Amino acid sequence: MSEATDPALLETAISAALVIVSGLCVLCSYRVIRGPTNPDRVVALDAIATNVVAIAVLFALQTERGLFLTVSLVLAIIGFIATVAVAKFVTEGEVIE
Repeated sequence: MSEATDPALLETAISAALVIVSGLCVLCSYRVIRGPTNPDRVVALDAIATNVVAIAVLFALQTERGLFLTVSLVLAIIGFIATVAVAKFVTEGEVIE
């Protein structure tokens, strides 16, 4: 039995994961639009940011290009900073004192 990964199986798994994560983005966008509260919207936006990072990583695996890993790191940093800023705005009413 070989320990090498079957390329067709890996390609199928990556494609399936891309479809699932894209569907999760659609479901999260529904929560962003419908609410019902602002904290719900913030959590949904954070989940979308995380899913976009996952899509970038999966796309990097699919195309075998390392550039998308760099893009995913930048998106993760921006998503974190945005989440902290929005959470501070929701709790305190201002971002910068």
